[in-house]
Amino acid sequence: MIGVEHLNVHFGSNHVVRDVSFNVAAGETFGLVGESGSGKSTVLRTIAGLNADWNGTLTVAGKTLGHRRDRAFFKAVQMVFQDPYGSLHPRQTVDRILSEPLEVHGIPDAEARIVRALEEVALPRAARFRYPHQLSGGQRQRVAIARALVADPSVLLLDEPTSALDVSVQAEVLNLLADLREARQLTCILVSHNLAVVAHLCERLAVMQGGRIVEVLTEAQLRAGEARHSHTQDLIALSHELEA
Repeated sequence: MIGVEHLNVHFGSNHVVRDVSFNVAAGETFGLVGESGSGKSTVLRTIAGLNADWNGTLTVAGKTLGHRRDRAFFKAVQMVFQDPYGSLHPRQTVDRILSEPLEVHGIPDAEARIVRALEEVALPRAARFRYPHQLSGGQRQRVAIARALVADPSVLLLDEPTSALDVSVQAEVLNLLADLREARQLTCILVSHNLAVVAHLCERLAVMQGGRIVEVLTEAQLRAGEARHSHTQDLIALSHELEA
């Protein structure tokens, strides 16, 4: 469903993603893991069409992507950002936030779709006419997920979707994402610095360091402690320290 071949991204003279290649099968959730500045979010944003200065080959559903994407791409590929407050318009109600993608893509039955979207992310109907500042952080992220799903995409790009949330809320959102992925047969890429989050959702993961992929593991290999690269081993050790 998603192909990334020899992707390079520059920000001016800064070479931030270096010859990155991986594939994601239809229905799979693939993780990109690494420290801040490793290039993982840049890869995600480039796939999403939010970075212009790149070279390599990107494909979605067998279609090669150019630097400019058409409306069909943005209907099929949606993104959930790290900060739910920053990604939602502060002066729009939840109803307006969910209506806008439907209007942009000319999708009918807005009323039924909005009601369904709120139900899918377990938000009460009373939240529909509230503003983002009237919601909790977990509720705001549920709105962001509902907005991403309301136009029925096939690919969901998740950029640290739980890192801005309280620990008690993170598990709820992760379980919600797992349920939605299964129910909708979504293909997902999850970016995170947290190996526990990635192990919860992903069948495979790539570890990034300095803009490169240094190792690709299955979730089973990660849990079995079969990482070979020293940087992956360091990340595992750090996650164990944080859990202790």
